[in-house]
Amino acid sequence: MGRKMNVLLIMTDQQRFDTLGCYGNQVMETPNLDWMASEGTVFTKAYTPSPSCVPARASLLTGMDPWNTGVLGMGKGQGPMGIGFEHTLPGELAKAGYHTQGIGKMHFFPQRSLNGFHHTVIDESGREEDPNFVSDYKQWFDQHKDGDYGITDHGIDWNSWMARPYHAPEFLHPTNWTVNESIRFLKERDPSNPFFLKTSFARPHSPYDALAYYFHLYENKQLPKPFIGDWASCHDVLADAARPEAWRGKRREEEIQRARAGYYGLINHIDHQIGRLLIFLKKIGELDNTMVLFLSDHGDMLGDHHLWRKTYAYEGSAHIPFIVRLPKSAGIPQQKTVDAPVTLQDVMPTILDAVGTDIPDSVDGKSVLGLMSGTETTWRNYVHGEHSTCYAEEQEMQYLTDGKYKYIWLPRIGEEQLFHLEKDPGELNNLAGSKAYEQMLVKWRNRLVTLLARRNLGLTEGDQLVCQAGRPPIMSPSYKERLAMHPLPF
Repeated sequence: MGRKMNVLLIMTDQQRFDTLGCYGNQVMETPNLDWMASEGTVFTKAYTPSPSCVPARASLLTGMDPWNTGVLGMGKGQGPMGIGFEHTLPGELAKAGYHTQGIGKMHFFPQRSLNGFHHTVIDESGREEDPNFVSDYKQWFDQHKDGDYGITDHGIDWNSWMARPYHAPEFLHPTNWTVNESIRFLKERDPSNPFFLKTSFARPHSPYDALAYYFHLYENKQLPKPFIGDWASCHDVLADAARPEAWRGKRREEEIQRARAGYYGLINHIDHQIGRLLIFLKKIGELDNTMVLFLSDHGDMLGDHHLWRKTYAYEGSAHIPFIVRLPKSAGIPQQKTVDAPVTLQDVMPTILDAVGTDIPDSVDGKSVLGLMSGTETTWRNYVHGEHSTCYAEEQEMQYLTDGKYKYIWLPRIGEEQLFHLEKDPGELNNLAGSKAYEQMLVKWRNRLVTLLARRNLGLTEGDQLVCQAGRPPIMSPSYKERLAMHPLPF
């Protein structure tokens, strides 16, 4: 009997789908991920169930929809991720004999909670939410820096549109540290068991602080310009744009170019470091026995439609990269691309299916192995995503998409949007008011009504959606139930 395959889950933070060569970007240099894609499967229509860090990561961790994790966003009425999930991806793999390690950004709360991992070594960016907590990365940075400076002395906020080259020596960048720690784990792990390693980068999430080499590589290139829809003028708000951590508003062209150069540079840097990790796996003879997945939690608007950051249903925020490379030892033929709609909840059942471990009944996602081999015949028609109020009332959303059309409902202002993604991938034209698409709008609205009516929270009435202006934040009973059984220690 052969060895059990290892699993390497590589995750970036806030990386939109269209920033890889294998997804059609002609400017971006991502040779290592493009190579991985050439030997694996690229999912062209992968979407996040909730486009911000904590809710997306909760769904990835558990395979559950946001409604069932209880984490619907990072805004009003939403607490931290918390603990007490009965089944988690690392927890199920640990039960199956895997040595499980999480490295980099976890965004758990409490920050030292393990959620099924045997051990974590973490970079929490600027978050210090637990009493006396200091991340492993920050401790290491302070021990190894060669001067009187800190991790944020570049002067850029953690959610800013501003960009500049990294202010410290290259070896101190969190991207390098994350791969260094991943290689350290591979050297020191229990060799008698297969490993599950989650290598989780804190970038390209802002600050857009690419190393000088990568920043300058893109600074003067002709980068893609922001998509500006015929409906987007509502987000051209001067008072909001003036903030260094603005969630919306038009900035000058040179500022947008600089933001995109920093963002692209961060991704190029991550790709080179992923190359280091894959080379090390090959050196120790484990690459050909390791399932490798690459994905992100959500995207980044980068000025599209005068919007910044995330939490939106639009392509820049909700459409994510998702690549799976199986080892030849798995014996599963792989399609080069899959166009079926997939989501983060599918990661846990896919990995458990690949390694031959039972998938818990609590999991809402589905294994994508059948899609990869071309044998799946009963896949879902569309995916659902949502996010609670975070920046402003008009930003809360619900969405459905099959990758061909996208329907968006903005419940706090009672507005609908419909986009024909095949004809209009930039979502420039809102078809919700078009007579020609009236029946299509009704079709998608009815789908959302059917889904939300089950919640029995006054979101629907008959075949209509009910505007939520002035009403309390939507809360999932799952969150309160879990906290009651597993109260937070502080």
